[in-house]
Amino acid sequence: MSDVKLTIRNISKAFPGVQALNNVSFEVKRGVVHAICGENGAGKSTLMKIINGIYKPDSGEILIDGKPVNINSPIHARKLGIAMIHQELNYMPEMTVEESFFVGNWPKDRYGKVNWKEIRERTLELLRNEGLNYSPTTKLKDLSISDIQMLEILKAVSYNSQIIIMDEPTSAITQKEVDILFGKIRNLKAKGVSIIYISHKLDEVFEIADEITILRDGVIIETRKKENYDMETVIAQMVGRKLENNYPKEEVEIGEKILEVKNFSSSGKFQDVSFYLRKGEIIGFAGLMGAGRTEVMRALFGLDPYDTGEIIIDGKSVKINSVKNSIDNNMIMISEDRRRYGIIPVRDIKENVSLSSLKRFIYNGYLHKREEVETVTEYCNSMNVKAPNLETLVENLSGGNQQKVILAKCMMIDPKILIMDEPTRGIDVGAKYEIYKLMVRFAREGKGLIMVSSELPELIGMCDRIYVMAKGKIVGELQRGEFSQERIMKHATALNIN
Repeated sequence: MSDVKLTIRNISKAFPGVQALNNVSFEVKRGVVHAICGENGAGKSTLMKIINGIYKPDSGEILIDGKPVNINSPIHARKLGIAMIHQELNYMPEMTVEESFFVGNWPKDRYGKVNWKEIRERTLELLRNEGLNYSPTTKLKDLSISDIQMLEILKAVSYNSQIIIMDEPTSAITQKEVDILFGKIRNLKAKGVSIIYISHKLDEVFEIADEITILRDGVIIETRKKENYDMETVIAQMVGRKLENNYPKEEVEIGEKILEVKNFSSSGKFQDVSFYLRKGEIIGFAGLMGAGRTEVMRALFGLDPYDTGEIIIDGKSVKINSVKNSIDNNMIMISEDRRRYGIIPVRDIKENVSLSSLKRFIYNGYLHKREEVETVTEYCNSMNVKAPNLETLVENLSGGNQQKVILAKCMMIDPKILIMDEPTRGIDVGAKYEIYKLMVRFAREGKGLIMVSSELPELIGMCDRIYVMAKGKIVGELQRGEFSQERIMKHATALNIN
């Protein structure tokens, strides 16, 4: 029997104005972790969606165990032994944990009705085996992004598939959960399962992969065994050039305080949080999952209520009880869950960018579309959004370009304060670099930036000061000269600092 499990042969796929894949061919062996590396927009997710039956290729073929297959849907792919963990978490917030496990594959009783007893028992067994303490009836909207990502991983592994596609599986989970996932992957490898692994975290790729394929602009550049690659070569092949400096931080003149938060508390989420932000400054918030960073930012932006505390903007105490209050006070936020809170996937770029600023284009009772198009074009060019035209649906953009569309929308409001929660989650090194450059530009313009990130190197590389949170409280504040991963982690884990 051949050791090749999956063969991709001469696959091409085009969308209006974009050649997403061009004559792509590679093989995935049994019991091997095969990493696919490339920038956002390189065609990785398109290729995986073809393998999973979401898209139909324009040409080419797929072979499983040497036999050609015509995969026409994800359900068909599952029957062929293929499971996929998606980069974007397309979950239904009102669905329960147990419903999410079995949607599209409901077990039936002898009368043809959904067997809810079996669903409950199997869900409890899955959760128990993985040491997860969720109730089967918990709604997904009540879970964190990290929780939902872990459930998606568990669901894919539970299908007993022979080919598992993992598209950015660690983008929203803690290091402890990453270690658990890598243990699962090693167990799956030992059972002969083939893993296609996509990640922009190259340290993970070099830890878990056996083979690496580089994809750039829809074309396969090269496939090598991991030991025949180094990280610099992978990056150079991905972006077509060598990146000299991952963090283009500049010294910017720091002005007076633009934001001050005093004694900010929300029962069960965070307590007595106080910090400040100055013009031209980038401050970071570090901490482990569950430390309360996102909860603070959501309350500050008016998405969630808070119990006590004072918010001072430009020296004046303000009440923020809604997103409108925040925007009226020139403060905007980019959420960690861009698909749920940042974009409208089925609308085009123009509509997404101008959505929060429509009133500037409406006067004398009319929407002045020409002015809207000209302004949106100006902002998209400024953010370097790469797309065929403004009528391109946002769901067809890469993760990095979706993030830049969100930035264009934010900048059209002309905020003084920009809160960025995991701004580079799930985007490649090249797109990250562009986001960092935009952050520096905003700081030069005198705006204040708050950056929440689980990636310590980018906080260290981009911030002027870093606040560290643990158990809902700020437990440390570090100046730029004091930054180190070890020092931040000591604070985050509540260890004594020497």
